[in-house]
Amino acid sequence: MDQINQFIDSLSSVKIIDIVIAIAIIIVFKLLSSTISYAIIRLFKVKTKKAKDIRESAFYNPLRIFFIILGVYLAVLFLKTPLNIEQNIMDIITTAFKIISTIAFAIGLARSFTVKSTIVKKAREKYKRNIDDTTVSFFLKILRVIIYVIALFIVLTILKINVNGLIAGLGIGGLIVTLAAQDTAKNLFGGLVIFLDKPFSVGDWIQMDTYEGTIEDITFRTTRIRTFENSLVNVPNSVISDSSVINWSKMEKRRYKANIKIDLSTSVEKLQELKKKILDMLHEREGIIDDSTMVKFDNISEDGLNMLIYTYTDSVDYGSYLSEVEDINYRILKILKEENIELAYETTNVYLKNN
Repeated sequence: MDQINQFIDSLSSVKIIDIVIAIAIIIVFKLLSSTISYAIIRLFKVKTKKAKDIRESAFYNPLRIFFIILGVYLAVLFLKTPLNIEQNIMDIITTAFKIISTIAFAIGLARSFTVKSTIVKKAREKYKRNIDDTTVSFFLKILRVIIYVIALFIVLTILKINVNGLIAGLGIGGLIVTLAAQDTAKNLFGGLVIFLDKPFSVGDWIQMDTYEGTIEDITFRTTRIRTFENSLVNVPNSVISDSSVINWSKMEKRRYKANIKIDLSTSVEKLQELKKKILDMLHEREGIIDDSTMVKFDNISEDGLNMLIYTYTDSVDYGSYLSEVEDINYRILKILKEENIELAYETTNVYLKNN
């Protein structure tokens, strides 16, 4: 109660001008925070001409927050003497200012390391490493985690917490056991295996025992798959690393295979002409890989004469592949009609017993 009364007495003794100046400091820093942040970033990004690109910079918002908090801190410092603020309270305010500044800087630094950030693009151009975006994104996530961990240790140091004692108290061995018990360690190692082996990348179409869809993201613990039903599935990396994964996006060609069963009455000459016309039709198509094309009269059965058509197309996308198959089938039917060749149908002999 005495402290409250003391604060009220000190507040009554403060000149109006002091309060006005303190409020003015906060307002000025609030109004100028965007301009100062813009100017600072512009100094480091001389080649950037668009104001939008500068405002979308990783450090722009953290800098704005820093200058606003700085204005509040300077206003409190200005009122320290008039308000007779005790030193222990000022120490708390100073500590809070340092923590907020550290967090703001850490956020800006972490956001600077993304696949699309300028610093990463320049690094990749300079060293000319042929590394896909998925791998770069994974290691950038690790770097961002390291930045936040360092920021955490700085905050703990500001709070005067014994970091060495804290680490010793946790125990590295106990930490590993805890992670393993929660399957977190297995998923982390699974994610590392995925990035080292590179069975797929973001954007690839994959198929597993349970799921099929497009890879949207690969994190430390899970891989996000967008299924063809448009649902999003988070699959643990440990499950993926232990499963057989078909990467349909890595296909260089797709197989076309058809068996045409022709009527038994068809002459040898007709069969030879049919084979020639189908081969010519396939060789004329741009999407067909010629060295894999085969048209063979491979089987004679009681139901008909079988003509095997076997080739590969470079249309690996499923939609374009179906269009290619459809067009080939239409052309084969057209050739059959032109040659007056009938298709055979499965027959069944039924014997009737007379009593």
